[in-house]
Amino acid sequence: MTDKDLMKRLLSLTRRAVQEYEMIREGDNVCVGLSGGKDSMALLAVMAQLKRFYPKKFELQAAHISLGFEGVDTAPMIRYCEELGVPLSIVETRIAEIVFDVRKEPNPCALCANLRRGALNNEAKRLGANVVALAHHKDDIIETAMLSLFYEGRFFCFEPDTYLERAGVHVIRPFLYVDEKLIKQYEKLAAVPSLFNPCPSDKTSERANMKKLLRELPIDNEMLRINIFGAIRRGVWPEGTGERRR
Repeated sequence: MTDKDLMKRLLSLTRRAVQEYEMIREGDNVCVGLSGGKDSMALLAVMAQLKRFYPKKFELQAAHISLGFEGVDTAPMIRYCEELGVPLSIVETRIAEIVFDVRKEPNPCALCANLRRGALNNEAKRLGANVVALAHHKDDIIETAMLSLFYEGRFFCFEPDTYLERAGVHVIRPFLYVDEKLIKQYEKLAAVPSLFNPCPSDKTSERANMKKLLRELPIDNEMLRINIFGAIRRGVWPEGTGERRR
């Protein structure tokens, strides 16, 4: 399979999600949250392709929230956005300092994610965007539901399209039907650049542990993922086509 074949597959799955859950409407201004990892970089490429032919015309841009870690080279990400023809905004923050040095969080991921999301939503609004696109894929969704079950005692997951009234933006997940392994294949064949992640909690978070647990369960792993994802669609998300809420 070539990188073009993989792009076609990614496009097909992304368009299915966008249409089923009415993630994009005519005249929307979409801001992709670009972390610099493989998932968000692939999403940006797919959204740039989708913009070319999708019947509902929309604007596309990207925003990167710098956490303030030293030694992160954003030049490859900047070149990548230029090649795709997508405007990029980089926001410098002190999130890493706040989480690790000031607050000294024993479990830093939740606070970091909240601060990062707030900064991204604020920047999207400043840029005139009314939609924020995040690169959560099918594996992320399954892991989130299982983390909720294990640590909160409920079966819950973020929705495909969430309206944040305070921020005034819709948060969409166009990759919800995309398997992580497909993104990894595309990243390799298409030589998609990604930024080095210096976060000390990157490989030791509860999410990383859940990913490892699900991968190592001694049962039919593919069927397990299919069943969990099916349960999320039936029991957590709205029924039907997922009519977009205002």
